[in-house]
Formats: sequence, structure tokens, C-alpha cells
Amino acid sequence: MATIFSPSALLSPSSSSSSTVSPKSLTPPPSKPQNLPIQSSKPPLTNLTTTLTAVAAAAAIITTSSLPSLADSPSAAYKIYYGTAASAANYGGYGGNSNKQDSAEYIYDVPDGWKERLVSKVEKGTNGTDSEFYNPKKKAEKEYLTFLSGFRQLAPREVVLNNLALSDVGLLDLIGSADSVTSEETKDEKGQVYYVYEIDGVGAHSLISVTCTNNKLYAHFVNAPTPDWRRDEETLRHLHQSFKTVGSF
Repeated sequence: MATIFSPSALLSPSSSSSSTVSPKSLTPPPSKPQNLPIQSSKPPLTNLTTTLTAVAAAAAIITTSSLPSLADSPSAAYKIYYGTAASAANYGGYGGNSNKQDSAEYIYDVPDGWKERLVSKVEKGTNGTDSEFYNPKKKAEKEYLTFLSGFRQLAPREVVLNNLALSDVGLLDLIGSADSVTSEETKDEKGQVYYVYEIDGVGAHSLISVTCTNNKLYAHFVNAPTPDWRRDEETLRHLHQSFKTVGSF
């Protein structure tokens, strides 16, 4: 900003005299223009260049940095999946355009970015698979739900797990080569019973939650290869714990 000086500060004060002076002599002689220093309002070119260089470098870092997959991020966003557990005969949109949320029998969280694998009628009719989602960057990392009708209550924990393995070859192999298999019984705030299993295999890890209501047995699976499990354990446990049947939340 330019420095401003008062004109009075640039001129010497006039001396008064009692002697008679003609009017023309009272007019002071024109003063010689003075060169006043003006401070530049622009920063030196070197500072501006440094600033622009820093901004460009920061932009390059943001552009070239690889973003983690959703499953890798502890703060990943989730969406709620509403499962209807429809029979094979009514699967694929039969029976009108009812709201899935209104007709849902169970829910679980799915990370944003995961893809849904469409389940065929054959799968639904044979092993009861009702829904499945997977990480497109690590397709073996997935969660899915199966259900079986005609169950009023849960059998003992060991019997339930063995029966699940009979209809799931992958689960049977995982149990057969597992380093450890743990199970426990839990209850939600409304008293509904859940069996919780954790299978630590040589090459994979699995979390299973099983409950019985609406005259059906529901089993929710979260599976991942061992390297992905170690990296994404927090997210995968969140998926496992998010499973609930309608009426228990």
C-alpha cells in the first residue's frame, strides 16, 4: 500500500513579518517535486514462485495417491440390505412390486462399493442361498445369507454347524482344515438367541451367525482369505455383527 504524506509535512512553515510586502511576494515559489517512496503491494516474485510450486506439489500428491478400497478403510460407509427370504417359487420379482424394506425378514450391512451376486433359483432351492455380496477388488471376500424353512428352534450348536457344512462344501473343507473353531450363544436386547461361530482356517477365516425365527433358520456368513482377513478384520467383524432378523431390532 502506498505511503501517503500530508502536503503540510512536505512544506516548511512560512515566517511572518511586520514589514510591508506586496501581494505577489506572498506567493511562495513553486516547490520542486519530490520523489516519494512507494511500497509495492505485490510479493516478491521469488515468494510467489515458491507458493505456486508448493500448491502444484500438493495437487500432484493428491492425484497420484491410490485410494484404499472400502473394505480397507476403518471408516468405510455402509448401506443396509433388506432380505426377504423368498422361496424359490416366488424368487425373481414374482408377487408384485412390494417394498423390500416392508417385506424384509432380515437385514445386514454392506460396504459401499461391494457388488451383489444374483442368486439363481437353483441355488435358492438347493442350499437356501438368499443373498450374496462381494468385494470386487477381492472377490473371495464376501458375505451371504442362507435360510431353511420348517425350523421352530435351534438345535445344539455343534449339530447346527455340522448341518450347515453338509450343504456347503467350502464350509466343510474349511472346518476340516481349521486351526480352531469356536462357538458361543448370545442374545439380543429382545431375548432372541444367536449362535456365533468363528473358524480360523489355514487359508481362510469365517464368521457365522445363526438364529431361528418365523419358522425359519437363518445363517449369515462373512468369509475372507487369511491375508484379507488380517487386513480388513475390523470391517468384516462389523458386517458379521450387523446381521439381525426383523423384529429383533
